[in-house]
Amino acid sequence: MNGRQCILAVLEGGEADCLPLMPITMMFAADQIGVPYGQYTADYRTLVEAQLATAERFDFDYVSCISDPAREAADCGAAVQFFPDQPPAVDEVNSLLADKTRLTGLKTPDPLGGGRMHDRVRAAVLLRERVGGEKLIEGWIEGPCAEAADLRGINRLMTDFFDDPGFVRDLMEFCLEMELRFAKAQVEAGVELMGIGDAAASLVGPQIYHEFVLPYERRMVEAVQAMGARVRLHICGNIGRIVEAIGTLGCDLVDVDFMVPLARCREAMGPAQVLAGNIDPVQVLRGGTPESVAEALAECRRQAGPRYIVAAGCEIPRDTPEANVRAMCDFARQNRAG
Repeated sequence: MNGRQCILAVLEGGEADCLPLMPITMMFAADQIGVPYGQYTADYRTLVEAQLATAERFDFDYVSCISDPAREAADCGAAVQFFPDQPPAVDEVNSLLADKTRLTGLKTPDPLGGGRMHDRVRAAVLLRERVGGEKLIEGWIEGPCAEAADLRGINRLMTDFFDDPGFVRDLMEFCLEMELRFAKAQVEAGVELMGIGDAAASLVGPQIYHEFVLPYERRMVEAVQAMGARVRLHICGNIGRIVEAIGTLGCDLVDVDFMVPLARCREAMGPAQVLAGNIDPVQVLRGGTPESVAEALAECRRQAGPRYIVAAGCEIPRDTPEANVRAMCDFARQNRAG
């Protein structure tokens, strides 16, 4: 059973020879081939080489097109700051929709129009050519709350929930349309699993989440699944206040950051939900030992039960000791899934 088959077996509720291994790598992957991270985010060929090298070196079961959250915003015309060896960052002070009246004239960019979104689609095409059916290929889009924050600015968006809810809904409709176009292009390029990153959703309370975010996440998840792809929801941060609602989305896979015990998520989401995570990426994975990594993963597996995928709470930090990453692989390979 190869990596792709192992992941699909678990997502479909079956058994696999071992636990799937799906840690997120971005800067860590670029470092594996000795390239500055700015190059990784700017050139799909570099991203692909880094992902393939990392997956081969550590026996990961998948490869991913993930790099940074600023691709969609950049193609919309947002001011994005680029750095030689760090992720690009949206300029919050001078956000594209600081004047919210600009939303009415904003057009959804073409994901195949030669911009930063197109670069990610090209990565998916090349990954499909290089790994065939051996490893699962993951695409990535921003969730509705995260993308709204990128376009409007996180502080402005948080006050908009109270001051102008109509604008928030219009903005999220725009984000939903754009992200689904982007998702469709990636699926057609060969992506089988779509990551949805909605980190900003962890910053709102349950009432705002239920009223403004959950309906758009649900539509996004259902639409991506209708395209024929699986969905991996990744919300960085503490999702403890909204974990029950997340469990109603029907995601194929839910990542859990280290702040929330997997036992809490299992209780809230039920026995069928596949969970991934959730060791502390910094204190345990980067700062621990192979033994402490294995112990932490064993506890994650105990709390999550059989429907579990090995990963950290968020991305593997750069400078994580190779031995600690190999401990993740060893744990996955030594434990049967299901």
